[in-house]
Amino acid sequence: MISRIVKLRFNPGKGDFFFDAFNDVKEKIRGFEGNCYLEAMRDIHNPDIVFTYSKWESEEALNKYRKSDVFGAVWPLLKSEFAGKPEAWSVDSLFQLK
Repeated sequence: MISRIVKLRFNPGKGDFFFDAFNDVKEKIRGFEGNCYLEAMRDIHNPDIVFTYSKWESEEALNKYRKSDVFGAVWPLLKSEFAGKPEAWSVDSLFQLK
């Protein structure tokens, strides 16, 4: 299993734009084959910086989603409001404390 962390910076006042778009597709992403978890977060000091955190069965599952119609529909819409280049990391969990 891998985790995917994505940091997005939006134009001033457009952080809510992300959440509106995300709400429209979050169930489709969560239901996508290979997705195990999905979360969206907002920076506590800058509402125009948002993060997504997702878990995938494999890198192949993540890449299949990134080539899907779901991703293809939402990404160009979001991209139009980016204030900077998105940052993304795919990571393996080393341990988890509960």
